[in-house]
Amino acid sequence: MITYKTSGKRSIDMLIKAVLVLTLTIGMPLAGCKTVRKAENAAQQPPKVKLVKNQAEEEEKDSVEYELIVLDPKFESWLATQPPANYYSQQYYETWNQQYVTEWNHRHNNPQRYGSFYETYIDYDPHIDYGLELNYRLYYYFRFIEDEYGIVLVQRGR
Repeated sequence: MITYKTSGKRSIDMLIKAVLVLTLTIGMPLAGCKTVRKAENAAQQPPKVKLVKNQAEEEEKDSVEYELIVLDPKFESWLATQPPANYYSQQYYETWNQQYVTEWNHRHNNPQRYGSFYETYIDYDPHIDYGLELNYRLYYYFRFIEDEYGIVLVQRGR
């Protein structure tokens, strides 16, 4: 698991919001989604991702750690074939993540049109510094969804 520390005082409300916003599990059933390739076999499970916030150790009361956990065994090996985190800037990843999350949430809010694949709303807050590593992993998680499931979330102009 990759963690990134962000130091600074946060109000209790911000911490509670961050916990609610960042703790999510995305279940991605393939049934009923027109933008998804059919699974090669019925045993293939869609990936799941979890963003969590952990309080740092007691002596570092002002630190917050954000962690992206992807529960798909194929993701880590796929990610290893991608460029390293410092290949692009954190701002590059944040810009794309905002676009991906916006489209994801649009599809989440329109299940009759897009199906149940986009089961969980993602509240990605552009005002929170999640760090380079988390933004890198989230960006490549969306790219993984595009490559693995054939879903085009954002037109990239290739």
